[in-house]
Amino acid sequence: MGYGKCNMRIIPIITALIVTGLLYLFVVERDLLRGLIGFSSTQEENTQLEESNDVQDQTDSTDPETKRVRVLATTFEQKMVETRVTLTGTTEAARYVDVKSETSGLVISEPFRKGENVKKGDVLCELDPGTRLAALEEAKAQLNSAEINALTASRLADGGLGSEANKTSTQAALQATLAAVERAKREISRLSIIAPFDGLLETDAAEIGSFLQTGSLCATIIQLNPIKIVGYVSENDVDKLEIGIPAQAKLISGRDIEGIVTFLSRSADPSTRTFKVEITVDNSDLSIRDGLTAEISILAEETKAHLIPQSSLTLDDKGQIGVRTIVDDVAKFEPVNLVLDSPRGAWVQGLPSKVDVIVVGQEFVIDGTPVEATYMENTL
Repeated sequence: MGYGKCNMRIIPIITALIVTGLLYLFVVERDLLRGLIGFSSTQEENTQLEESNDVQDQTDSTDPETKRVRVLATTFEQKMVETRVTLTGTTEAARYVDVKSETSGLVISEPFRKGENVKKGDVLCELDPGTRLAALEEAKAQLNSAEINALTASRLADGGLGSEANKTSTQAALQATLAAVERAKREISRLSIIAPFDGLLETDAAEIGSFLQTGSLCATIIQLNPIKIVGYVSENDVDKLEIGIPAQAKLISGRDIEGIVTFLSRSADPSTRTFKVEITVDNSDLSIRDGLTAEISILAEETKAHLIPQSSLTLDDKGQIGVRTIVDDVAKFEPVNLVLDSPRGAWVQGLPSKVDVIVVGQEFVIDGTPVEATYMENTL
């Protein structure tokens, strides 16, 4: 009984000693406690090292002297370039005529068919003369009678046997019969409706047996050689052009053709404020059709510009197009004007005669950014 009571008194004392020892280790000997439970002081050192590195990186990134952006650059120099005015146009026949009848009558000729080539003077429609030949013979007979009457009256008046009034009257009758003969001949000549120029029939000629009234259509004829390409140029570019300069055009089919500017309007279209331009192109083989869409390029003038890669063009904060250049190892934005776009690159103006342009990495720098440039050879 006494032994049991003694054990119960010792247990609280032992517990208090253990708690006191643990508190001592946790407060005074913390490193030893960490070692006992598996922690290492090296982890804390690594953490401190990482924090130090982060701070150092932030310092480097904000220090322009120690942090430079690597870019690729190329040196470009001004060159002479032929500037061109580009516009959209359409092909048009040099001539397009509806050949119509000047008199009435029945068609008695076999018709030409559309697509046929005709020569100037070819009879497209022949009309039945009807009574016109008889009218001509009658007019000729009246002319013979009038000539005799006029001659007789003139002799009598000159011999004092006739009056001057009779002489004048017979002369007037003679002139009237002469006019009647000419009208009859003219009416007969209108029976043959002829081609006014060499060309191509766009429609069938009037069919045999059809009746044409005055003003009725006999056939439509077009002249495709030479052919015109017609476009409209803006008021900003019209002063760059003049008659006689060469021009090129690409048809909708992809075919390239060349010609000469033969007309430049002096008056603008009131609705579009553009000026009409005509280019004449040889079409001996008649392969260029009327009404095709064409992209026109007209040689304007020679000027100085830089040929740069199109990929080097960028925009500033205001949306202005330009390039990033390098001046004293610092990036600088230079605005440019696009003069000509070509397969080799973009021709631009607005840069110094010799300039270093960032061709790779220009999107990662702004004005004042220090750069470390690697220069590439100019292959343009």
